[in-house]
Amino acid sequence: MRELTDPYFLDACLRLAAAAGCGIAIGLNRDLKSKPVGMRTLGLVSVGAALISLSALQAPELRANPDAYSRVVQGILQGVLTGIGFLGAGAILKRADGPEIKGLTTAAAVWATAALGVACALAEWPLVAVGLAVTLAVLIVPKRVAGWFGRDDAD
Repeated sequence: MRELTDPYFLDACLRLAAAAGCGIAIGLNRDLKSKPVGMRTLGLVSVGAALISLSALQAPELRANPDAYSRVVQGILQGVLTGIGFLGAGAILKRADGPEIKGLTTAAAVWATAALGVACALAEWPLVAVGLAVTLAVLIVPKRVAGWFGRDDAD
């Protein structure tokens, strides 16, 4: 059992808080657009991805074996992102009265948020910052540009 003042514990708390912040920031964008997946959901997706990554990566037996560590990282990435893909798929809907498909951007936001959670767990701070900025830019800028051309339905 780790103490609350243990440097590892404090670092892990920072990583989880950063993951929550990333998810909440992306979720705020989705909430402002009245999408079904918002701040709470994406905050939890990001925290969950970070938590499972942190838990698996801190096993002492892995630290001593680089090959095992590499396989675990690969397994985490594959498992988390595949599972999140299924969660995101639940946000995708095809309308019965036409060919229109809704929710693809929301599903992609779920997936990107999980990836940011994993990056937070790995403490890849420059990558987290750029990934969050690019994700938010992709969610905001194209919609505004489409509005300039008279299209308000670009998703």
